[in-house]
Amino acid sequence: MPTLTLSQYQLVYNSISFAIAAMGGAFVFFVLSRPDVDAKYRHAITMSAVVCFIAGYHYLRIFESWKAAFALEGGMFAPTGEPFNDAYRYIDWLLTVPLLLAEYVALLALDRAKAEGLSFRLIVAAVIMIGTGYVGEVATDGTRAIWGAVSTVPFLYILWVLWGEIGEAMGKESAYVQILMRNTRLLLLATWGFYPITYMLPLFGIAAGSAVVVLQLGYSLADVLAKAGYGLMIYRIAKAKSDAL
Repeated sequence: MPTLTLSQYQLVYNSISFAIAAMGGAFVFFVLSRPDVDAKYRHAITMSAVVCFIAGYHYLRIFESWKAAFALEGGMFAPTGEPFNDAYRYIDWLLTVPLLLAEYVALLALDRAKAEGLSFRLIVAAVIMIGTGYVGEVATDGTRAIWGAVSTVPFLYILWVLWGEIGEAMGKESAYVQILMRNTRLLLLATWGFYPITYMLPLFGIAAGSAVVVLQLGYSLADVLAKAGYGLMIYRIAKAKSDAL
């Protein structure tokens, strides 16, 4: 880990703290809001709550690891020798990303067999995407870009399904629900698209301290939008469909 200035350290410290608060608040909201939607859509809200709970827990671990990795010395935050465990993020994504995709499919007007098949394919693609991305994250042999490219393949497949098969299924929904589902897909694209950009920052020749700060800040903000923000969109869709029954 590089030595960080006070402002660099605090920027990451505060962004992680913000993520913990956002995930915790979203978890409480989703738990309390389950009765607001019809029973057939409550499992999607439950998945949103589970996603935020898992993310909140892992952000607590990231927070602890960040504090342990640095100590204030002469006005700068120097590495203590304790490794900063960024693997918590990948463990979190491995658990939450499949749930994010499954809860979206759960709101579609699909028969059970098709919904299960669609969810299975998306989950497998998500696991491959995250697994290969992690290999590149920890690679020390200069293969980060290669693994990043490999990880992009299942990412593109997920987008193809979201805009292809799922796009067709959306046509069965009301005009208002279609708008909400379209916006939810765009939110997913915007937030997930930020991850590969952040992932490749170490290859752009950015100073080590700045790269670490941008990486951690970017991941934290993207996670809040991709989990808490996405969950709120899922809730709005479930509420709209429930009100129309």
